[in-house]
Amino acid sequence: MAQSFRPTSPHLSVWRFTLTMTLSILHRILGVGLYLGTILFVLWLGAAALGQEQLAAVQGFFGHPIIQIGLFLYTWTLFHHMAGGIKHFVWDTGAAFGPAEREIITLATLVFSIAATLVVWAVFVWL
Repeated sequence: MAQSFRPTSPHLSVWRFTLTMTLSILHRILGVGLYLGTILFVLWLGAAALGQEQLAAVQGFFGHPIIQIGLFLYTWTLFHHMAGGIKHFVWDTGAAFGPAEREIITLATLVFSIAATLVVWAVFVWL
C-alpha cells in the first residue's frame, strides 16, 4: 500500500484550551448524563402512576444525599444544554464568532445554567 503524505488533523493537545472548547467537550460528556438522569425521571413518573406506596419508596430513594447531588447536577445539565442550544442558535445567525464574543457568550451560558439551577433548587427543593 502506498504511503500517504497528506497533512493530519491537529490533536486537542495542540490547541490552547479556552472556555468555549472546554464547555464544548463537557457538553458532549454531559449529554450521556442526561440519558442516565432521564431514566431516573421516568422511574419517578412510573412510581407516581403506580400509586402512593411506590411513589413514597422512590421519593425515599431520591432523598439520599448522593442521589440529591446527582439530581442537582442533572438539573444543571438540563439548563446547560438549553443554554448551549440557544448559543448555537445565535451562532447559526452568524453572530458572536469573534474570539472575545465567543468567550463572552460561552461564559453567559455557564452563568445562566448555574443561576437557573440554583433558582430552581432554591424555590422547589430547599424551601
